[in-house]
Amino acid sequence: MLIIFTDLDGSLLDHYTYSFEKAKPALSMIKKNQIPLIITTSKTRKEIEIIQKKLDIKEPFISENGGGIFFPEGYRNFHIENCLSVENYCLIQLGKSYREIVEFEKDIIKKVKLKGFYFMSVEEIANLTGLSIEEAKLAKEREFTEPFVLYEEDKLSFLEKKAKERGIKITKGGRFYHFIGENQDKGKAVKIVKDIFEKNTGEKVISVGIGDSKNDIPMLEVVDIPVLIKKYDGTYESFSSKNLIKSEYPGSQGWNQVVINILNNFKH
Repeated sequence: MLIIFTDLDGSLLDHYTYSFEKAKPALSMIKKNQIPLIITTSKTRKEIEIIQKKLDIKEPFISENGGGIFFPEGYRNFHIENCLSVENYCLIQLGKSYREIVEFEKDIIKKVKLKGFYFMSVEEIANLTGLSIEEAKLAKEREFTEPFVLYEEDKLSFLEKKAKERGIKITKGGRFYHFIGENQDKGKAVKIVKDIFEKNTGEKVISVGIGDSKNDIPMLEVVDIPVLIKKYDGTYESFSSKNLIKSEYPGSQGWNQVVINILNNFKH
């Protein structure tokens, strides 16, 4: 059985417009073949829910860089161990609580010039991201991680050291740095989801992972078919693997191209 794990910004969604218009042919093929499309992103649960509605899918998803794995309640009658019941979901939490992350942020801003979403207004987030005010509100509703702007790049290693002392690590996405719990990343979450599917279906899972940024590398390292989407400046994130596929185009156009090729080569 084939499962596709995908990043959003700069991958399925275009970097500037957040559009998936050019990926629609591939998305139709995915739906027709009933392939689980697992959104794996730094976005929040509330943001993902809106995108799933637009995509017309109701699949499990991985939020906030692996902080939380959400399976819809009753999904395929799967039996899932060690999950919390949260608002019609079965949640497997890998991340720290947002409260713990923000406590660290409040302490560290006395020593390093940075600003996270917690300290930004909805308007500021909208201006920085290009999101609408409504979308920026959802981006602020965080559960496990904190995106931030670092104004002193030369202090990054000091910041990483101090974060580590609190069980927090730093990763880099398309637009922001993120404070995340040391026990989470997209790769760990992907492995858990893959394992749940294999246990419940009795089938061997062939996993595709699609991303464009540094925070996607842990996911690309654990899937069978890693895919790097070209960035808008024409470069690719630094990653190598014998099965690696690189898109010719950035964003949803590149996503569409590689997914169609993979599906055409995959024998059901």
